[in-house]
Amino acid sequence: MQKLFILAGVFLIVQVLWGHKLPLLIGPASVLLIGIVSSLSFSYSVIYTSVTIGGVLLLLLSVSGLLAMINFLFTPRIIVVILLLIGFTLAPVIINLLFENSVGLENFHFWFAIALVLLMLVMNKWFVGIWKSIVVLLGLVIGTLVYIQFGKPMEPFETTTLSEIVSSDKTSFFILPFEFDFGVIIAFIFCYLALLINELGSIQSMGSILDVKDMDKRTQRGVAVTGVSNIFAGISGVIGLVDFSFSPGIISATRCASRYVLIPAGIGLMLISFFPGLVSILNQTPSLVIGAIMFYLMVSQLASGFQLMQKQKAVLDFESAIVIGFPVMLAVLISFLPDAVVASIPLIVRPIFTNGFVMGVIAVIICEHFIYRKKKA
Repeated sequence: MQKLFILAGVFLIVQVLWGHKLPLLIGPASVLLIGIVSSLSFSYSVIYTSVTIGGVLLLLLSVSGLLAMINFLFTPRIIVVILLLIGFTLAPVIINLLFENSVGLENFHFWFAIALVLLMLVMNKWFVGIWKSIVVLLGLVIGTLVYIQFGKPMEPFETTTLSEIVSSDKTSFFILPFEFDFGVIIAFIFCYLALLINELGSIQSMGSILDVKDMDKRTQRGVAVTGVSNIFAGISGVIGLVDFSFSPGIISATRCASRYVLIPAGIGLMLISFFPGLVSILNQTPSLVIGAIMFYLMVSQLASGFQLMQKQKAVLDFESAIVIGFPVMLAVLISFLPDAVVASIPLIVRPIFTNGFVMGVIAVIICEHFIYRKKKA
């Protein structure tokens, strides 16, 4: 966790100042978990060597100029779908957070989440100025205090001294030597294809919301920095990083689109990494409260998508509505696939076929540019 905090802080600042220069949050890429989990029978060196190779591939795609050839795919309708997909495909994650450790308290968890989200909506409606910008922070603090008072008692957290961290052989900063396994590398290549789609969707959707013009160069730089961050993640033995696609929802909720406010956040992440006890405390934030915050942010995310749909006149007829409706419905179905179906899909393609967001993006590209392609007059 400490190494992850350091890398996230460093590359958040790098992205903001020299990468895509957009107010996008950065963090661990959940799509890589499938590759890691499916390769647990191999050594850590094999797994994180593959992560490093994935980062190298992203960097090569960026510097080679190949990314500029696919930017034309992201039409206004596709950007709208990406914004909607983020909200809908995170529903299973939000549900898991809301009802984690809720045995015997299911009703409390459900109504607690509804009440907290409604409270934040009211605050967002009536607050002005700086108060509107800290609605999420207030929701986190109020929700945690109420949970401690009326919910399940929080588990005591463990603290570790910095000297213990440094002296531990298992926590050396670099994972060496590199070990190669062709099958694991192929599995991670599919994972990084999904990560690339996620990265491009995040950058393009944010650029569309902020009406940024030089998106080709920003996309190239952003993917390059993400590639470098994954190289460092691989050689240090932590999960790779990606720009979070729910960042537009945070902007809509806080009414702040300045990229510079993320610089103190990056510095804070780096400073926190030097205090293991503080990292442990942050890990103790109730999952119910985090789920409710995510619920609120995804409401804002969907609102951004619908607002952009109206602004860009993305729906003009029934066919254009189908282009939006089919990918969203497909993504929702994939997000709730039964475990038996997921297990029946070959591991090598599972990162793509079981990822609702990735499959939704692929589906909307097919619908927009092939099935319902508009003929030029």
